[in-house]
Amino acid sequence: MAAPMSNVDEIRDRVILGEFGVRNVHTTDYPGNYPGYDDTWDLEKFKKNFRIDIVHSDENMLEFDMIGIDAAIANAFRRILLAEVPTMAIEKVFVYNNTSIIQDEILAHRLGLVPIKADPRLFEYRNPEDQEGTEIDTIQLQLKVKCTRNPRAPKDSSDPKELYLNHMVYSGDIKWLPIGNQADVFADAKIGPVHGDILLAQLRPGQELDIVMHCVKGIGKDHAKFSPVATASYRLLPEITLLQTIEGEQAERLKRCFSPGVIEIQNVNGRKVAKVVNSRLDTCSREVLRHDDLKSLVKLGRVRDHFISLCQSLYILNPYIMLLVNLTHFNF
Repeated sequence: MAAPMSNVDEIRDRVILGEFGVRNVHTTDYPGNYPGYDDTWDLEKFKKNFRIDIVHSDENMLEFDMIGIDAAIANAFRRILLAEVPTMAIEKVFVYNNTSIIQDEILAHRLGLVPIKADPRLFEYRNPEDQEGTEIDTIQLQLKVKCTRNPRAPKDSSDPKELYLNHMVYSGDIKWLPIGNQADVFADAKIGPVHGDILLAQLRPGQELDIVMHCVKGIGKDHAKFSPVATASYRLLPEITLLQTIEGEQAERLKRCFSPGVIEIQNVNGRKVAKVVNSRLDTCSREVLRHDDLKSLVKLGRVRDHFISLCQSLYILNPYIMLLVNLTHFNF
């Protein structure tokens, strides 16, 4: 349960979810809006109040809280993760032989969207005028597959997996061709597709692919294939306030109105009493407002300057590293 606050504080710092609408959604960041408050933006005050708390981090997912900012800056963080963090992706596709049913341009587009595991900090941006790549700005990959009949296939089989060899072309068939001294410099890097099970094409006996690809450094603003994240989102921190003690059957119904883990039932002197345990798990369903005897006992709100951010990586870069790269865009 949140601490009591004055009406002015609530209007300034909270977004309130009502039964038929949302209140306090307008901005108050200018002076004189409320007597006694100076809401002019100040850099030093911003530096003092702003902080980032890491909630969860692994090689694929990063959940962090941004506190002391408004939605414009939170959205700037999200947009930078999507469009400003550099990665390596396939830019040029040289098709020497393609006898599959997939047209060259469609296959090239598929290849371009395959995420490549390579640290972009180790490479330079390629000059658009350069026709040939070098070891400092280009990764060279090759896809060379030919489908043949399986001589050991059962005579009565109709399963392509038994009849043909190499009939399914996956991203795992893409091999790295080092340029210059890359074999020594990136000996432990394991450069190649992030996932080896991405289906690229299906072949039949006699069909083959012979393709060379050049990966270059770029950002998502230029093309989505350079974006290092699958998901980047944010939401306001939920705040659930119980206006009075709720117990018994009402407490059980209140618990079912929210996502698991938000409300728990505690035993207080032999009574079942509802308590807010973890409001950040709330999904803003407002289910409780459908119950006439409960909607006046609960206040649903969102903390205006507290954002729960989620970043899901494509395994190209660790999400924590992406957050650090993101922060370099701001001179805090």
